[in-house]
Formats: sequence, C-alpha cells, structure tokens
Amino acid sequence: MLPRRSLVAAPALLGVIAAEARASSANWQPDRPITMIVAFAAGGGTDVAARTLARFMERELGQSVVVNNRAGAGGEIGWAELARARPDGLTIGFINTPNLVTIPIERQARYKLDDFSPIANVVDDPGGFWVLPDSPWRNLQDLAAAARAAPGQIAYGSTGVGSDDHLATLTFERAIGTRLLHVPFNGSSQVKNAMLGRQIHLAAMNMGEGVGDFRQGQIRPLGQMATERWANTSDVPTFREQGFDVVDGSLRGLAAPAGTPQPVLLRLAAVVKSVMENPEFVALANQQQLPLRFLDPDQHRAVLLGMHEGYSRMWREYPWRD
Repeated sequence: MLPRRSLVAAPALLGVIAAEARASSANWQPDRPITMIVAFAAGGGTDVAARTLARFMERELGQSVVVNNRAGAGGEIGWAELARARPDGLTIGFINTPNLVTIPIERQARYKLDDFSPIANVVDDPGGFWVLPDSPWRNLQDLAAAARAAPGQIAYGSTGVGSDDHLATLTFERAIGTRLLHVPFNGSSQVKNAMLGRQIHLAAMNMGEGVGDFRQGQIRPLGQMATERWANTSDVPTFREQGFDVVDGSLRGLAAPAGTPQPVLLRLAAVVKSVMENPEFVALANQQQLPLRFLDPDQHRAVLLGMHEGYSRMWREYPWRD
C-alpha cells in the first residue's frame, strides 16, 4: 500500500491523478480564509515576500490569506506546524531552502520532507560572493589564489551555519582545495555591516540581498551562483563562467501538508502562476529584489528531492558543523 502522506508517489499513479486533477482543479474554491504560515519573523525578507504574494492571492481566490509568523529554530517550528495541519488547502506555508531540506538531515527534526506537498516555487535567489569596492580581488580566480596563499585566513561572513551561503562556500572551498575562515551571523544585514566595517574580507550573500548596495557603489560582486545570469545583475558573471562549478541559492515557495488533494494543489499553483504573471506583482518583486522563478507542484517536488539527495551526500562526506 502506498503511504498516504508522501512527497513522492509512483509515476504511473501520479499521471492518472494529475490527469483527473487538471480537469477538476479549477472548481476548488476555499470557503474560509486561508492561513499562510511563515517560519521566520515579521519584517524580514521572507515575510515581506510572503505578504506581498498573499495580498495578490486574495484577489484571485476571493478569500483572505492571513500570514501567521511562527519563527524559531531556523524555520523548524513553523514547518513542523505546517506538517501537522489539516490537509484541506486552508493552511499553506512559505518554505525556504536549504533550511527546509537540511534541518532533518542535520538533526532529529519535528518534520520530514515527505510531510509536505509542494504547491509552487516563487523566488530563486542565487548566492554570490561580495567584496568592498577597493578589494584587490577582481574575480573568483583572484580570491582562489589569495585563499591558497593564506589558508584559513580569509574571513567570510554568512547568514549562519547550514545556510545556503555557508554550504555554497564549502563547495567553493572544495573546488579550490583550501579553507576560508567562516564567521556566521544572524542575517545578511549583519554580514554587510561586518564587511563595511572591515571585520571580514568577503560576504557570502544572495544576489537579491546585495544588489541594492552594489548599485549604490558600497559593495562589489565577484560572481553569482546561478545557472544563468539574473536579469537584474546581467553584468555579473556566474561562478561556472569563471571555471567554478558552484550553483546554489535560496528557493522560496509554497507548500501544503502532505495528503492535500491534487485538485487543491493545482488550483493554488494556478493562482500563484497567475499572480507571478501580473505586471503589478512583478514590479513589486523587482522593487524587493526578488528573482522570480515559477515551478509547478511536480517541478518543485523534483527540485526538493534533488536537493535532499545532494545535501544528504554532502552531510555524509563533509558535515557542516562549524
């Protein structure tokens, strides 16, 4: 018997379910307000993006979408609450990677990845390396040469142990065959302030978190970790373009508790897709420096499972405890 609450179903069964669900998904309509759980504090980047999306979803659904901030434990508190919610489409949650994926790998967590049914991805914010404008490093090759010449002495800031910034830098370290000095902070603003104060040499931050300061001339990117250059930073080469196979960043999207009916997932995904095609929403996303990337439920599921496989292998070979 197939498990009821599972992130992955047999492909043949998925095909049958999807075909039937597409025919009926447009008919599902919430009869009460929807709760959107955000696993981080109010006022942060995730919260602002979630509230913007919720406001536009309300127009499409004809129901209120109420954001409920449940911060703590790197997202675990909010996601555990989402995992336990009734799978009826009336409770959904904003999910962030890599935390959603890596927390159950690192420790005994209060949820598993297969406790969720992905709805749609909204943001794909690639990682990046940033320096001060007067840094002698003009590209990643310069940084790699300096790191090899002074192992463990080049200090970089990240948004915490196990963050996408930290994990991406570990991958870069393996690529160049040496170590940097990790200095974790609680958020990107602290990382930027530490670099502006010359307490660290390098900032590992998402492109969306640094582009505003870049355009004001306060910091300078060495490269972005996208597969292709983000339109808002088309003048910044990718790591791959510079010879380093590092692709990483932070996905932000929506999920429901596992077991949520497929017609409900498809209806919500269609609503998100419509919102992301709305010029008004796109303009606000650009103001917030949000690199948009829509993924439907199956695509989002596949990406999450791929991340789980990759991070599980990384944890076995190179655990990120410091």
